[in-house]
Amino acid sequence: MKILFDHGTPAPLRRLLAGHEISTAYEMGWTKLSNGDLLAAAEKSFDAFITTDQNLRYQQNLAGRRLAILVLPTTSWPEIQKHTNTVADSVNALKPGDFIGLSF
Repeated sequence: MKILFDHGTPAPLRRLLAGHEISTAYEMGWTKLSNGDLLAAAEKSFDAFITTDQNLRYQQNLAGRRLAILVLPTTSWPEIQKHTNTVADSVNALKPGDFIGLSF
């Protein structure tokens, strides 16, 4: 699965998602894109989008998107590390158009 990490998604998480092709918004040169433009660009090249933006579902119309979206509850890498199995299982279960908000 091709996955795009949003700006606040901790980059070390990519090491824990073996078997997936991961890029960051920064690596793609998309740091200045607004959420709507970023999602539109991501949908053209990626299967999934991982973000920490808790308000994304309220700021964007997500209906009809093929892009799967996973929202992490924090930007804190130490906190995410405590729940790597949950994150990895959630990523592996993503299907086109899914919107999953994790809480731990």
